[in-house]
Amino acid sequence: MTSIDVETLINPPTSTASAALSVARAYSSPALVNHCLRSWIWASSLAETQGTMFDRELLYVATMLHDLGVTPHFDAHEVAFEEAGGAVGRVFAAGAGWSEQRQRRVAEIIERHMWTSVDKNTDPEGYLLEVATSLDVSGVALEMWDIQLRKAVIEKIPRLDFSQTFVHSIHEQAIRKPNSQAARLDKSGRVLSGGEAWAKFIESA
Repeated sequence: MTSIDVETLINPPTSTASAALSVARAYSSPALVNHCLRSWIWASSLAETQGTMFDRELLYVATMLHDLGVTPHFDAHEVAFEEAGGAVGRVFAAGAGWSEQRQRRVAEIIERHMWTSVDKNTDPEGYLLEVATSLDVSGVALEMWDIQLRKAVIEKIPRLDFSQTFVHSIHEQAIRKPNSQAARLDKSGRVLSGGEAWAKFIESA
């Protein structure tokens, strides 16, 4: 069996994408950074499996920045965390010299990762990020990804305390923003059950 080079899989596709990873590392915990990196692999590998065409730079940037809204520097007290993250993404994109349309797109993708579903045909990047983060957070549709890929990724990019800390982050968001998507996720219990599903997978790997 051919070994899976995880380091190659997480390489940023452009210098702007690399800068987005640097921003994520500057403001996120190691566990949250690892979540972003795993989510990129889940998203890009699913696109390859499904034959989905997407903008690699755009999705990479959105994936690295999508959860900055739960970090201390960017947590907004009234705005939903995915909207705050989308704002960060748009500011980053403006600084990178992206067009107005491309700035809006990165914000949309980040905001939509908290939707319950995104249409693959109208927004492939949004679809890929939503499905990838649902896998990494909640363990949704594990079977859509090759088991050897899952094992290699978890070994190289460990979950650390991601599930435990993210449960807390989402709960804090829900308390302050009871009408938010975070409140919906908190009420569902899927972050906790997802952590348990991943723990079971790791034990059996």
